[in-house]
Amino acid sequence: MTESNQPAPQPEEPTSVPTSAGQTDSGAREQGPSLPEPGQPDPLQGGSGQAGATHVPAGLGDVPASFTSAQPQVPSPDAGQTQLGGPGPGQQLPPSGSGQPHPLGLGATTAQFGAEQPAGPPSSPFAGPQGPQTGQYYLPPGFQPPPVPQRPKGRGKVVAGVAALVLIVGGLSGGLGGYLGYTFANDSSSVSSLDSPRPASQASNAPAGSVEDVANKLLPSVVQIQVTTRSGAGEGSGFIISGNGQIVTNNHVIEGAASGGDIKVVFQDGKTATAKILGRDPSSDIAVIQADGVSNLPVVQLGNSGDMKTGQAVVAIGSPFELSGTVTSGIVSSVNRPVSAGGDRNSQATVLNAIQTDAAINPGNSGGPLVNMQGQVVGINSAIYSPSQGQGQAGSVGIGFAIPMDQARRTIDEIVKSGKPKQTVLGVKVESTEQGAKISEITGGGAAEKAGLKAGDVITKFGDRRIDESDTLVAAVRSKAPGDKVTITLSDNRTVEATLDGVEVG
Repeated sequence: MTESNQPAPQPEEPTSVPTSAGQTDSGAREQGPSLPEPGQPDPLQGGSGQAGATHVPAGLGDVPASFTSAQPQVPSPDAGQTQLGGPGPGQQLPPSGSGQPHPLGLGATTAQFGAEQPAGPPSSPFAGPQGPQTGQYYLPPGFQPPPVPQRPKGRGKVVAGVAALVLIVGGLSGGLGGYLGYTFANDSSSVSSLDSPRPASQASNAPAGSVEDVANKLLPSVVQIQVTTRSGAGEGSGFIISGNGQIVTNNHVIEGAASGGDIKVVFQDGKTATAKILGRDPSSDIAVIQADGVSNLPVVQLGNSGDMKTGQAVVAIGSPFELSGTVTSGIVSSVNRPVSAGGDRNSQATVLNAIQTDAAINPGNSGGPLVNMQGQVVGINSAIYSPSQGQGQAGSVGIGFAIPMDQARRTIDEIVKSGKPKQTVLGVKVESTEQGAKISEITGGGAAEKAGLKAGDVITKFGDRRIDESDTLVAAVRSKAPGDKVTITLSDNRTVEATLDGVEVG
């Protein structure tokens, strides 16, 4: 009896394959053809009925009823019997269709092995003497795989020894390099920046006309102004115009102290002094204060703002956010810009004919100088534009305004000499229209009435300057001095000559 406990098949009477061979249980796989009856031609072999058509498992469960030519049959040592590499010859496969497991674990067999094949070892595991054979293919009985060549003894040790040697040599090299590097780093003969002598202090060699050159000239003459009142405290900037302590600033910086308060001046070298108001003009937002107990102070040089051109470089100096001695630079963004700054903001009297700049100007810069690249003061920083409407403090957005020095100089001179500056006036009240500035009211005995102007007239030009709104006319008048003559053009193309008046303020 074999391992399957079935009678061993006789060589001369092969067991016929059941009609169900090759079928699956579910019908999901194809039905294979049946083997021919003994003595009938094998349709797969194409021969004359030779027994031996073989149908073997593929190792994945039930197998197809035929095998491909790519897997030739290996001759069996015993006719009608196939050795499976078991304990000895004569070991038999289970009968076909028995459902017994294949001895090699390839599933149930579905065909009986045929007659003995011609003897002769195959030239290769996949070809017989006649070329590829049909039927199943198994390893020959007692087949042993060729021995794997063994590495020569001692080779691994030699390689390991070489690797160890390399590591040792590498370790020695690294240690030697580290030692040499440490020795070199600590060698007194090596170059070190710390051993170089400190260079001697050098005097400034800033090129003339540079921002650094301008800053060097102006910083000693710029001061910080601190004001303390009963209602609070504030701060701004100013610049020295006389060695005995006369300082120019904005009216809105010190106006809190006009009705009682303290003013302290902080100089660039850190020294301080108390100060008092000499005079102020709310309409032009200009004031002059006098520092106490000082002398021989460095003074600024006043320039000509009428020469300023759009695009010209400028420098702003002051104490933004209490940061004294701050220097910023930029250009002149525009000239003759009508701006309301300081004083009574509900009155057109506070409108300035300002220089616009993109040099950073922030709270605390007010009253500080705007300087050209020759180091001459051409304006007084007075206002900034900020879109912020919140409770926070406004900051620079690159749109700052300065009072032109040509306009400020006259006011400063009047304050120093008499303490009573004069405001330039035309003697009208105006409002904006699409054509220009419309006169709504005439001051009796004023310059406008004397020139023949009437209420309802629309001014379109003031001298050579086009008037597009009321603030533009006010700014244009402020740019002149009392006694100046000017030609005024009206919307009906009439022109009149007017001599401007001056009214004391302050």
